[in-house]
Amino acid sequence: MIERSRRDAGQAFPIYVVMVAGLLFLVFAFFAVGKAAALRNGAQGAADAAALAAANEARENFEAGFLASLPEDLLDAYLQSHPVIGCPAAQGFAAANQADVTGCYTYPGGYRDRIKVEVEGRKPVNSSVLPGSETTRAKATATALIEFRCKWRSVDLNRDSIRDIFFFTCKGGQMLEIRPSSPPPWSQVSKILYDVHLVDN
Repeated sequence: MIERSRRDAGQAFPIYVVMVAGLLFLVFAFFAVGKAAALRNGAQGAADAAALAAANEARENFEAGFLASLPEDLLDAYLQSHPVIGCPAAQGFAAANQADVTGCYTYPGGYRDRIKVEVEGRKPVNSSVLPGSETTRAKATATALIEFRCKWRSVDLNRDSIRDIFFFTCKGGQMLEIRPSSPPPWSQVSKILYDVHLVDN
């Protein structure tokens, strides 16, 4: 009886080893998946920040063309054909979130412009149980919308075909008056005239 028990124990030992090895593999696999998910979330945060930074920069770049269009009442023409330049700001915000911009694309759309940013995380998954993970990095994409949010009317006080005052009525009931001859600081009015937010890609 004693000899048979020893034989059974000897036969069971390899099974235990295989079970423990399998459990360890599952633990490492779950850890790798969790790390990959965390890196993916980090990359998405970097993409979101980069897209919003690019959109905010584009909004700041609208100042010269926007104000120049007012005196001759060319605002509508400007809004429909203005350039969108904002990608240079994206990399700094991506880098602050441990990622690099791999693509930045602008899509002028008149009153609704889009900037799409693609990023890649700097840290690889690097798991011993996932082949090729030592060079696999998280990727993400985000798109920001720059939306002109106001209606307006203009006044020619001197009847010389030069518009002297613009009255803007914006979403949320905000009112704004701009005199082309002495416009307010763009930083004070741009956030009233334009809304910047993330949208689905």
